Amino acid sequence: MAICLPDTQDDEPQIPIKLTRVGVTGVKKLLQLERRNKRPIILLPTFDAFVDLPFNQKGVHMSRNPEAISEVLDSISEDKSVGVESLCAKIVEKMMDKHEYAKRVEISMTTDYMFMRESPVTKHKTQEMANLKAKAVGLRDDEGNVEIRKSIGAEVIGMTVCPCAQESVRESDKNKLLEFLDEETTQKVLETVTFASHNQRGVGTLLIEVPEGWEVKGEDIIDIIEKSMSSPVCELLKRPDENATVMNAHRKPVFVEDCVRNMMEMIAEKYSDLPDDTLITSRQENQESIHRHNAFAEKVTTMGDLKAELNL
Repeated sequence: MAICLPDTQDDEPQIPIKLTRVGVTGVKKLLQLERRNKRPIILLPTFDAFVDLPFNQKGVHMSRNPEAISEVLDSISEDKSVGVESLCAKIVEKMMDKHEYAKRVEISMTTDYMFMRESPVTKHKTQEMANLKAKAVGLRDDEGNVEIRKSIGAEVIGMTVCPCAQESVRESDKNKLLEFLDEETTQKVLETVTFASHNQRGVGTLLIEVPEGWEVKGEDIIDIIEKSMSSPVCELLKRPDENATVMNAHRKPVFVEDCVRNMMEMIAEKYSDLPDDTLITSRQENQESIHRHNAFAEKVTTMGDLKAELNL
């Protein structure tokens, strides 16, 4: 016979204050997503799961969060249509059922995601990694109706080249060339040579809401982030590949601000049919090579506002 143990979470707290987010972080699971006509994807995601806590309840029923994650993962193991953002939405639904007192439920997921790439010249195949992200937030109104908004995104490492430093190097070299070359020849040299600059390892992040009935592919997000920077990076580069990567990057110098604007423009063009209230978050952090600090830029907007800014 099971022993009935006291449930202290339902007690009144000594200090009656509502808490915004209470839950668990770092819940790791093994996940296999089946795909039509393709091999399955094996992921090892990490989940963070939170609910709000009313002022008159001492604690949340903490074990219900990882329990909800496990139950949903078990139920979708053979579902060939579910995406990671829909998976998070299903977990939110389950947590709403388990935490009947909660008005807000949030689940976020991040996982390594492997994709294949060819080196630019020698065409060596190499496995590359990005962080695939998903998130869902559920809101319950006073009548008990629940609205769930879900998002998918990625975090990708690339390379950026500073335009400001490159322009100053170009101007210095131009003055040196003019000491022994005429103006016309100097201009031809300037148009031919790729000039040095300092580089950064860029970390781009893009998160897009996915309305019910719409699809946003993680592979597309990764591609957009990489294209927003000066150059993608690659694990396996032979000498010709290194040369091509460096030369190509220096032909496309970008500021941290440019990366965010590039992402936003490509998203607006790729997914212009998404509803106007679709939330988009773009973020870039460049790890500086000549400073001890990093450079950062971010934009949070809706698809409608973004298209209006771009006159689309």
